Amino acid sequence: MSSHTSSFWQSLSRGFRCRCPSCGEGRSFRAFLKVSDTCSACGEELHHHNADDLPAYVVVSLVGHFVLSAALWMEVGYQPAYWVFAATLLPAAIVMTLGLIQPVKGAIVALQWHMGLDGFARARDRRLSKTAA
Repeated sequence: MSSHTSSFWQSLSRGFRCRCPSCGEGRSFRAFLKVSDTCSACGEELHHHNADDLPAYVVVSLVGHFVLSAALWMEVGYQPAYWVFAATLLPAAIVMTLGLIQPVKGAIVALQWHMGLDGFARARDRRLSKTAA
């Protein structure tokens, strides 16, 4: 098990980079959106995560705000044909969605790990007891 401690922002940053929230060395994912059961570097258990649909909601909100803002800017400024919207904003939305979903899920798993949510409570208590001693 890991004896690493990290701040909230450090854990979140590690998660967003798809790294172990504990040590920052091991990879959090074994496949595109499949979280590893344990960290390959420090052995921290990550299988307790319960991210569910939150990463998708966050990504849809971020990408939706960007695409809607870009569409309004294009419409007001240039009034292009509809095919221009489809040719520019649709690929941008797809690339942004695929590019953000894994880092956002990693950050949410790291947030759960840091706060001791779901099955991470024992790991958090263990970390806190090691820092107090």
